[in-house]
Amino acid sequence: MSEHLTVVTHPLIQHKLSHMRDKSTPSGQFRQLLREISQLLAYEITRELPMTTKKIDTPMETMDAPVLEGRKLALVSILRAGNGLLDGMLELMPGARVGFVGLYRDEETLKPVQYYCKLPDQLGERLVIAVDPMLATGNSSAAAIDLLKQAGATNIRFLCLLAAPEGVARMKEAHPDVPIVTAALDRQLNEKGYIMPGLGDAGDRMFGTK
Repeated sequence: MSEHLTVVTHPLIQHKLSHMRDKSTPSGQFRQLLREISQLLAYEITRELPMTTKKIDTPMETMDAPVLEGRKLALVSILRAGNGLLDGMLELMPGARVGFVGLYRDEETLKPVQYYCKLPDQLGERLVIAVDPMLATGNSSAAAIDLLKQAGATNIRFLCLLAAPEGVARMKEAHPDVPIVTAALDRQLNEKGYIMPGLGDAGDRMFGTK
């Protein structure tokens, strides 16, 4: 992938996203929609995975069949909301290695604070997809990518549900080598750092918390 930002405008994704934005959508349905969208976005972000062939026997004959090449990719969830995207992607890619980065946003400074980091080994030999539903200020996402690079990752992509222009700009400044795939580029951030029109706090809506 070469473009820094890819907005996936597929009708199914946009339809499901509109239901997620609706404040009357309950947590259970919100989680299910996020799982479904994550699989559709996963198709886009894995579009150019390297391929090779292996010999297999079909019921009819032997053939050289296309299979993925190299080490299994790594999915890294930026806690806690990233787990909503992670679940759907793992259904599609059950062999993927999984890591977690725990960051929370200080409400005063809007800066990320790390509280957890557990990553798969040999990240330098894997495609690493970091997932977080919201790319708002971009500070937490940029900090998470910093950690991945410190752990040896060189081929990184970032998957989110919604992005704000401010977050995209922050990520491009900090990590111009990391392509972003999202379902929507929203208008702006408000004074509290929330995406507008957005869908509120993805974690709270997913887990029914405030």
